[in-house]
Amino acid sequence: MGFRAPLNAFFWHYYNQALMIMAEAHSALLYMMDTMSQWLQFLTQQGALFGADSDAGADADVLGFSTADNTSSTTVASGHGFFAPLNQLGLIAASGDEAARFLHSQLTSDVEHLELSEARLAGYCTPKGRLLATLLIWRTADAILLQVPRSLLPPLQKRLQMFVLRAKVKLADVSDQQVVLGLAGIQASAALHDWFPQLPDAPYALAQSDAGTLIRLADAANAPRYQWITSAQRAHEAWPLLTRSLTPVGAPAWRLTDIQAGVPHITPATQEQFVPQMINYEIIGGVNFRKGCYPGQEIVARSQYLGKLKRRMLPAAVASLEARAGMEVFSSLDAGQPCGRIVNAERSAAGQMDCLAELKLAALKDGSIHLGSASGPQLTIGTLPYALPETNSAAS
Repeated sequence: MGFRAPLNAFFWHYYNQALMIMAEAHSALLYMMDTMSQWLQFLTQQGALFGADSDAGADADVLGFSTADNTSSTTVASGHGFFAPLNQLGLIAASGDEAARFLHSQLTSDVEHLELSEARLAGYCTPKGRLLATLLIWRTADAILLQVPRSLLPPLQKRLQMFVLRAKVKLADVSDQQVVLGLAGIQASAALHDWFPQLPDAPYALAQSDAGTLIRLADAANAPRYQWITSAQRAHEAWPLLTRSLTPVGAPAWRLTDIQAGVPHITPATQEQFVPQMINYEIIGGVNFRKGCYPGQEIVARSQYLGKLKRRMLPAAVASLEARAGMEVFSSLDAGQPCGRIVNAERSAAGQMDCLAELKLAALKDGSIHLGSASGPQLTIGTLPYALPETNSAAS
């Protein structure tokens, strides 16, 4: 009896503590759900048009707005500034004393030397060097954030968690704690000054303020692009101010600017299809060849240093609305096997789509490239906004 009373007290003490922690976590979850619900309701009130396959959840893809011109090619190519809610993007927060070291051993970029004033592209590969995800990463005072499409987030987080083992790292899905807005165009820079007096002055530079995080991305059509990561409340308050000079558009318009910038994104349809160099990822800063090992590092390094690369990614346009990420493309001179694959595609004009296509370079020398089959719609190959090296060289 002498031991039983202390043991019972010990049990009930920690049992009550566990209940309190669970209650706090539940309350936080309800708060986040309510916050995102209010954000989606606000977007609906602004005339947001959601995808037909969307369940209007937190990841609902906004296709456009009933009150605006949703012809993304006109909006982007004309140089008019616009902004778009990017609900389809998710965030994983990696915290803990060993978060940087852990991610450094998993991703293609140098995470250990990531500064608070910058963001970086990164890839996550299989042991065979094939990309499972392309990410945008940056550091805050207490975590490293990994931005990835929500469609890839759960399996990516689960796979990373498998390798945490005893490392002092905690991975958490914080997608519903933030809102992401994409802003593009010369007028976007002026509009952002109300919240960020000092704008990031180069691609992948980063600025912080009480309004959130602002990341400058690669320019498109000679115009700057930014991602603003902030609270739903702040985005709600900023909306009427932004609409004074910028046009609200859907996420497809933003993704079109990624295509114009030559920045690829892995989707569920293209997972494990490409070594980073096949989609120019080392050229745009997504691979660091001076860092230590990570899954697939040997294959990626071998592709870089041994022999000339035979496949690259190029922009293309096609007079068809059937182009989709993962679709095969064929040379007119070889109907038997594909010569490449669509990486990303978005509608750019009536009856036309702009694409990023991974191609055998040899197929570009003779014949023409076609979507789906050798007799399918022809792709018109464009020019990248950056140069492809003629021979392999180390990337920093």
